[in-house]
Amino acid sequence: MQESPDDVSNIHNRFSLTLINPSSHYFSLVGSLVVATVITIITYLAYLDSEEFLFRIPLVVGVLAITQLLDTRFTKKKEYSKSLHVSLFANLLWIATLLMGLLASVVLSKEISLFFITFGMFLFASIRIGVFTTTLGVSIRKIWAICLIQPLAMFLVLIPQDMWISMLTNPMSLGYGITFLIIASAWSLITDKAGRPGMESTHKTIQAYLASQKNDFTDAEELMEQRSSKTKVATSQIRLLSSNGNTEFRMILPEIHPGPYHPVGGSNIPYLIYKNYNSSAMVLHSISDHALNLPSKNEVEKYLENLENSEVKEEGLQCTEPVTVQINKARVTGLLFGKSPLLFLSLSPHGMEDIPSYMKTEIEQYAKNRSYVRAIIVDCHNAMGEEITKEDGEDMLKAAKSCLDTLITKDSFPIEFGYANSDEMDVWTEDLGMGGIGIVCLKINDKKYFLGWADANNMENGVREKIIDNFAKRDFQLLEICTSDTHYVPVKARNRNGYYQLGLITGAEKLSKWFLDIAKTAETKTTTAKYEILENQADVKIMGQGIFEDFSKALDNSLKISKGFMIGGVCLFITSLFL
Repeated sequence: MQESPDDVSNIHNRFSLTLINPSSHYFSLVGSLVVATVITIITYLAYLDSEEFLFRIPLVVGVLAITQLLDTRFTKKKEYSKSLHVSLFANLLWIATLLMGLLASVVLSKEISLFFITFGMFLFASIRIGVFTTTLGVSIRKIWAICLIQPLAMFLVLIPQDMWISMLTNPMSLGYGITFLIIASAWSLITDKAGRPGMESTHKTIQAYLASQKNDFTDAEELMEQRSSKTKVATSQIRLLSSNGNTEFRMILPEIHPGPYHPVGGSNIPYLIYKNYNSSAMVLHSISDHALNLPSKNEVEKYLENLENSEVKEEGLQCTEPVTVQINKARVTGLLFGKSPLLFLSLSPHGMEDIPSYMKTEIEQYAKNRSYVRAIIVDCHNAMGEEITKEDGEDMLKAAKSCLDTLITKDSFPIEFGYANSDEMDVWTEDLGMGGIGIVCLKINDKKYFLGWADANNMENGVREKIIDNFAKRDFQLLEICTSDTHYVPVKARNRNGYYQLGLITGAEKLSKWFLDIAKTAETKTTTAKYEILENQADVKIMGQGIFEDFSKALDNSLKISKGFMIGGVCLFITSLFL
């Protein structure tokens, strides 16, 4: 089963919404205190026509700091950082209200009204209702009890005592203020139900996601596992074993897909498989999609344990030289091990999203019609791009079929292999996963061919070509560079993708040097070998299609609802400027 590419792409496009918060809670702390200071100065100089604000500043700032700490007592996860972010946004809304009030008095030639000070305080409370219920797990009932604590406390030390009653009981201030409190509450209640019936609570899903970004992934995995269903997933391996039995290397192709996102479920599954085989492996990207994500660490453990039950389906001593077929943008490179072709599919440097499953089905059927036992198909995942177009897909299918036709005609020769990786090198970088990089050298018919691998989430466009060109300058034939499509991230990337693709940070030249150094080591280790083709079937829970459809629908509905409420709120706010 394959989820609609639109669902995953849509969810991925909404990731930028999580970048609205400042990257550091220190920024929000300092920013909110500075804004509170400016609010105090504007209030006295512009609205109260007084210069007696110097002793008010420490009072307002002090109350704000204390109530920011107090806020953490009411939130589900007791997160100080999120309380600070909410405080910053709320204070910015208050100061914006004050400035709009001043602008209105100038443009409309009317007297400056104290209404905007009180109105700003109520808007401060309104944004607290919205954010606390959606992201901090506070119920509507509780937030109504605490939404005014911070803004009202600031108001009471900001405004002279003899003005409290007149400003707080002003009918227009109360009318507009209570209206916005009700609007914020209605927005919260409606958006929470936006994903029904598929998703019971949109807010709980958002809260689980945000908690997982702090490595508290229990709630997220519990929600995903509840929606997951048990199925059989296959894992294919090509194992190269030296003639003396002391050295082995595996190319592993799990049917499961890395994800859904770091650190939930199988996001780091390529590295875990890699370590499971003593770091002498390349965990390649199969033709699979996010419907095949493992939802929890429990399912990951089941899958890894079951790998021990892999069965040898075919073995031999020979394989063909590689064949590469290029049709327009599409490129397919293949080798034939006995009756099992190994195909590498790529559009690099043009790039694409995950290869759709219909292409795998068609290639496998074509291979079966040509009397191949099994086709092992790799998505190289080595350039960034959108969903594959119909034209590129047709070209790739033609290239794969042509490669299969050519491999039938090729002679087979004894295999030698050598493998090396970066485990002993200092190659830590923000665009590389925990498995690092590796190279296998295949010596076939006295010719040496290299295959590169990186535990990374895709590659920057054109990096593959630069590395292959640098290899060619040294008479090294590098067939392909594949990535694992790991969803592990060494650092949180504050960009639209949520990760750094390989080469974006490190650069092609440095990567070329690393790959070349490893290739030279692999070349020195070449030894005669036999191959084994292993297969495994595991019963595990996968996330499936529905959860992505429901989450995408909930996000879309929530955003539509939010836009409607925002337009209405802005229009209502504008009316206050004319009163």
